[in-house]
Amino acid sequence: MDNDAYSNLISRLREIGQIDSASALLDWDAETYMPKNGLAVRAEQLALLARLSHERMTDSAVGDLIARLDEPCDDEVVETNVREIKRHYTRATKIPTSLVERIARVSTVAKESWQKARENSHFETFKPHLAELVDLRCQVADAIGYATERYDALVDEFEPGITTAEITRLFSSLQAPLSEFVHAVSEAPSKPDPSILQRKFPIETQKLWCRQMAAEIGFNFDSGRIDVSTHPFCSGSAPSDVRLTTRYLEKFFNSATFGTLHEAGHGLYEQGLPEAHVFTPRGQAVSLGIHESQSRLWENFVGRSRPFWERYYPQCQLAFSDALTDVSLDDFYFAINAISPSLIRVEADEVTYNLHIIVRFEIERDLIGGKLAVGEIPEAWNEKMATLVGIRPENDADGCLQDIHWSMGGFGYFPTYALGNLYAAQFFARARKDIPNLMDFIGRGEFAPLLEWLRVKIHQHGQHYRASELVQRVSGRALSIEPFLDYVSDKFAPLYGIDD
Repeated sequence: MDNDAYSNLISRLREIGQIDSASALLDWDAETYMPKNGLAVRAEQLALLARLSHERMTDSAVGDLIARLDEPCDDEVVETNVREIKRHYTRATKIPTSLVERIARVSTVAKESWQKARENSHFETFKPHLAELVDLRCQVADAIGYATERYDALVDEFEPGITTAEITRLFSSLQAPLSEFVHAVSEAPSKPDPSILQRKFPIETQKLWCRQMAAEIGFNFDSGRIDVSTHPFCSGSAPSDVRLTTRYLEKFFNSATFGTLHEAGHGLYEQGLPEAHVFTPRGQAVSLGIHESQSRLWENFVGRSRPFWERYYPQCQLAFSDALTDVSLDDFYFAINAISPSLIRVEADEVTYNLHIIVRFEIERDLIGGKLAVGEIPEAWNEKMATLVGIRPENDADGCLQDIHWSMGGFGYFPTYALGNLYAAQFFARARKDIPNLMDFIGRGEFAPLLEWLRVKIHQHGQHYRASELVQRVSGRALSIEPFLDYVSDKFAPLYGIDD
């Protein structure tokens, strides 16, 4: 191996990583603390950083270094880094720097437009920005190229190696059994009382409670923090600096508690990546789908489990005594696991959540494929929600304006959420086999065994394995809908009194 070429390549990549992490920090600040009037300057700052990053990645010297390393290598760190750098270089060199800079500038402004449109429930406010972003992302897809359809080029950015056809197959096979289960729930004899979660839960108490829950499962606040944003997210520039955000609703317990557990799951993954390989592929997450598997695992498979609340519900009752003193553990557990078609994705139950993602995936696929015009989104959204989820939005804020992703130009991102649920089910099923008393540990508030299992099986490998290979290695089988459907049946059928 040409050691000088590799050392030079990694040095260049670390510089790019530092630029990207500075961009991520500015973006985090824009969502949390930036003064309202700072938007125009921030858009220019982010556009500049995007241009600098892209120019460095597409420098011909990077291609020359990659060419000098284009031989088999038995060092898995070197093999991973060279493979992934080559992939990014190949994609980046096909996209004009001016296009990258334009997207960064437009998306920064579009996010503010989206926030205003959402506040006023007025799609037309956001429409021109969205139309421009759709056009720009189509230009990206066309520049990169694709074998079958344009959407392939975009989704590959977030879930490398997967195709639109594969996503369509998985989602099509998932849709019918989930819809049937939701129907069975609607006819079930047992019903929860979700109104107990809509009492008054003081926000200051929620802040303390959510911080405690994140710390309990292992999030290190010496290497991270939690703040407030319109749309909860996790931003990690390095394992030593991971930023979580959440949002608090005084009249809805689930929003902050499970939103925080969700983002803390992302944060645990970021904090578990190998620090020695920061800013290189060997120290970065496999894909957004795998990243989402970590958040959904901690939010749902752990955080909505019965053992978890057998441990923490007495503390929760004490913290929110005015709201929960008269609520039994059984009623509380049933309420937080209620299945009911709802409008808002981030607050959807575990069963209907994937149907929300299918709605977004189908709209994105048709938008990028030229089968749907931007102006047709609200009606298409409402029709698909009525058909797939069983509920029709009455306004844009509860409909097509509820998510931030399109204002970021993140087309191809949404499918990774449902993929994350499927990955999480397979990972957790395997963890229960490898740690036979796992649920007992959770019931005692001992999360180290599960976290260590995730560190060893997933986190420490960075991008050494692609998602499909990682799932095969960890669970012993290719990605399938069956583990998730088994989990749904095993958990919810007894709750609702549904016969197998």
